Amino acid sequence: MAKSPIHLKRRILFTLWSIAAVLLVFSGCAASKKSFNPGVSGAQLIVNPGVIRTGAAKLMDTPIVFKGKGFPPDDSVFITIVDVERNGRKANVPIAESDVNQNGEFTATVERMVKVTELLMADLGMNDDMETIVVVSRSPIEEGVYTIRAESMEHDRTAECRLEIRDPSLLDRFKDWLGVRFGKIQKE
Repeated sequence: MAKSPIHLKRRILFTLWSIAAVLLVFSGCAASKKSFNPGVSGAQLIVNPGVIRTGAAKLMDTPIVFKGKGFPPDDSVFITIVDVERNGRKANVPIAESDVNQNGEFTATVERMVKVTELLMADLGMNDDMETIVVVSRSPIEEGVYTIRAESMEHDRTAECRLEIRDPSLLDRFKDWLGVRFGKIQKE
């Protein structure tokens, strides 16, 4: 007995959603973490992850953490992306700051607002349920490998590392599409 067209459509839709769910689960698997070079005695800076994508949903769920060592104890550091192209000019974009502990180390996490305004080049807004959402009206930071600099605020000490920024993958675009459909992301 042949199956009805409605039954086949439901099976196909179920299969597609199942594949999408599996891809979403495995897309969260982390890449290898960077660590300090034990052969370097001066100031060092690392970022985990070393590669991020500018899909709004993915970026908002990705913790971006900078760690440094070899800085003066009880100092503070200011972390910037060096030479970002903005409005036809290059500028250093501040993305994090942290206090240095007694061992000369620090950990700084990029805050949600910085991800929205400086990496996605978007804004925060409210949906009908009064939830905070990402409002995308411009293109995000350009794809490329950027120099990240941590500068001591009270002493002459700096360290640099690289952060690769990539455009959204097909899966990231699908997550953003779902975010728009469920009212978590607004595109203008």
